[in-house]
Amino acid sequence: MVKPSILTMALILLALLANVATAQQPAEQRVGLNEAAASPDAKGAAAIEARLSTQVLNGSDDSPVTNVRLVVKNISANFYTYVTGWATFYDAGAVRCGEGLFKIDALAPGESAETDTPGLRLRCTPNSWRLTATNLLTRSADKAQETVATPPVETVTERPALVNYIISIDGEEHPIQVNNPIVLKLGTRNRKIILRPVP
Repeated sequence: MVKPSILTMALILLALLANVATAQQPAEQRVGLNEAAASPDAKGAAAIEARLSTQVLNGSDDSPVTNVRLVVKNISANFYTYVTGWATFYDAGAVRCGEGLFKIDALAPGESAETDTPGLRLRCTPNSWRLTATNLLTRSADKAQETVATPPVETVTERPALVNYIISIDGEEHPIQVNNPIVLKLGTRNRKIILRPVP
C-alpha cells in the first residue's frame, strides 16, 4: 500500500514538471508561408519580423532548396547594429525540414532589409515557418545607462609607517617600536619604557 504522503509528493512533482515543460515551449510562433513571422528580444518584447521574398519552395532529398530570400523589418524602438537569426521551415506534419541562418549588419527602427539564408538545405515543400533572432546587438548609446551613485568618500587618517628605533645604553643596543613597551633593568630595578608619538 502506498502512503498518502508519498502519493501527494508524486502528484506535486508531476504538476511542477508539467509547468516546466510548458515554460520551455518556443516563444516564436509558426506561421504560414505568406504571413510575417516575428521574433522577440531577450526580454520578450517585439524585435523583428520577416516576410519571405522567395515564393517557390519545393525541396526534396534529391534536390534541396539551398537559399531563400526574406525581408527583415525592425519593429522595435532600438537601433540594431548587428542582427542574426534562423529561418526554420516545417512540412505539413509539423516536422522541421530545413533551417537557414540570416545576417544583417545594421537595422534602424522601422527599417526593412532584404537578406538571404545561405547554407539552407530545405528538403521538403514547407507548410509553415518561424523566425528566431539569435543576436540583436544595439548601439551602446541606446542602452539604458544606469545611474550609479558615487560612494561617500571616507576620510582616511594616514598612519605613519612603523619605525624601529634602537636605544643604546652604555653601548648596549635595545630595539624598540612606537607604542610597544621595552623592559630594561636599570640598576636593581626593571623599568618599562614606552616610545609614543607627540599628539
